[in-house]
Amino acid sequence: MEGKVKYPGPKLFVYRYYLNDKKGGKHTLDRPGKYLSQKSIERRKRQKLKVDSTDLPIPESQLMRFRVKGARILGVSKWNNTVLVGSADTTLLNLLAQLPNVREARKVFQSPDSINGPLSQQKRIIQDHFNRWDSVRNDPLGVSRTQIEMLGGNRLHEIELYGKGMTIAVLDGGFQNVDRLGCFSQMKLKGTHNFVSVAEDYDDGDFFGGIDHGTKVLSVMAAVAPEVIMGTAPDADYWLLRCEDPLTEMPIEEDYWAMAAEFADSVGVDIINSSLGYNEFDNNEGNYHLRDLDGHKALISHTASMLSHKGIVLCNSAGNSGMGHWKKITAPADAEDIITVGAVNSEMRNAPFASVGPTQDGRIKPDIVAMGSGTALISGRGSLIRDMGTSFSTPLISGLVACLWQGLPKLSAIEIIDLVRQCSSQADEPDNILGYGIPDFWQAYMIGRTKGEE
Repeated sequence: MEGKVKYPGPKLFVYRYYLNDKKGGKHTLDRPGKYLSQKSIERRKRQKLKVDSTDLPIPESQLMRFRVKGARILGVSKWNNTVLVGSADTTLLNLLAQLPNVREARKVFQSPDSINGPLSQQKRIIQDHFNRWDSVRNDPLGVSRTQIEMLGGNRLHEIELYGKGMTIAVLDGGFQNVDRLGCFSQMKLKGTHNFVSVAEDYDDGDFFGGIDHGTKVLSVMAAVAPEVIMGTAPDADYWLLRCEDPLTEMPIEEDYWAMAAEFADSVGVDIINSSLGYNEFDNNEGNYHLRDLDGHKALISHTASMLSHKGIVLCNSAGNSGMGHWKKITAPADAEDIITVGAVNSEMRNAPFASVGPTQDGRIKPDIVAMGSGTALISGRGSLIRDMGTSFSTPLISGLVACLWQGLPKLSAIEIIDLVRQCSSQADEPDNILGYGIPDFWQAYMIGRTKGEE
């Protein structure tokens, strides 16, 4: 059993400050090229979406009000108009709450005295080849066939829809050895970013160290190892964004997620894969209740509900609380206009661990399901394994959304989400266990293509 170790770095408190407005900014809605990439602007134009006030950066004059008081700003969310400030001095943090441009302040992080050790998983010796019993001779999909074929993804691949030209952001907690594993050698990596700012004092700067949860998730979409394992979107472009702190579980991780989502939007991402969810935090500070699952109460859910209106499809895991006391989905799986993904096994039966709906306001959740019980994937050591969780059913969907959207480029994010729901196995009678059911991406493509010709 692991013992306790001292939490690294000095004592730290972090507050989230909600600002009244964005007055005093130099940016305008008619010049989005100053704060959004051309790809992001083109994505909006293609879907007939307008840049709005949430897209405007928080004015530097607003931030200076914090800095002149000696505040260390850890991050901001322009969509939520919030500022994160960290300090060991709670008197300062409380004083900042009295600033005239601050509407509300909440404590979102307090460094613990100790945590369960060890602090992190360093890079290990990797397996540079697969065992012969891992391969399925003469089958390019290898052990991935069941999980891809269940969704009709193999049919999309047969007509060369592998996600080319689409960009996927993976929001997760760690991508151990992604830079070293052969199955990712062909991956089109656009970039990486670490949003876990409280980790600055002890992070060794190695993005590809740490835990391997994100490695597993990524492999379901991006791995290329013919006859062993194939991802659902091997030709897509990828951004790897770390926004989960593996050392603690506190509300600040909602802020990290929001910042990562906004970054993904700004660089022109089309799809976000998020295998993260929150309802209970360390010391029960900031816990959510079932009544809070309305798509907006949680900052992370409010942010997620904005994504489709920016032209992005979010695929988020439903959660794995189905057999626990909570049972329900976790934030941001309750968000509006996203694809919340539950889990089934290889026999297409519900995985009992998968969280269920509905949302507080009565919306069906999960939206759809995919194989999350015995999903074939690659670990951080390079081993082919089977793992369980809605974390791993979700990237199956994200990758195939990329393939579908590649084939139906004129559709908007909302239209893609609706099409996937409509082409699922129980679309006529959705429930709060399997949602609209198991999607058929080939049917979605054929229907979408027919509509496009009308």
